[in-house]
Amino acid sequence: PSSVPSVSPQVGSYRDISHESLSLFRLLEPQIEILVLGTGDRVERLHPALLKQMRECGIAVEVQDTPNACATFNFLTSEKRMAAAGLIPP
Repeated sequence: PSSVPSVSPQVGSYRDISHESLSLFRLLEPQIEILVLGTGDRVERLHPALLKQMRECGIAVEVQDTPNACATFNFLTSEKRMAAAGLIPP
């Protein structure tokens, strides 16, 4: 039997963001080129290995506070870019 990645929507804080929690974004078709992550009230640093793994899948990751992440996502989609957003409420 083939293995299906588990997708966990249980991300309550930036500390919960992991390779597994981002697996949904790697499965999207057509493939996204950029993932905008909103980490709440403040910009939080994600582990460099996590960002590297996403880049190796062909997905750039932009980490911002959530209000700015929303604005960035809206701008990217208005420019017809293949973008997705993962947003943690501020």
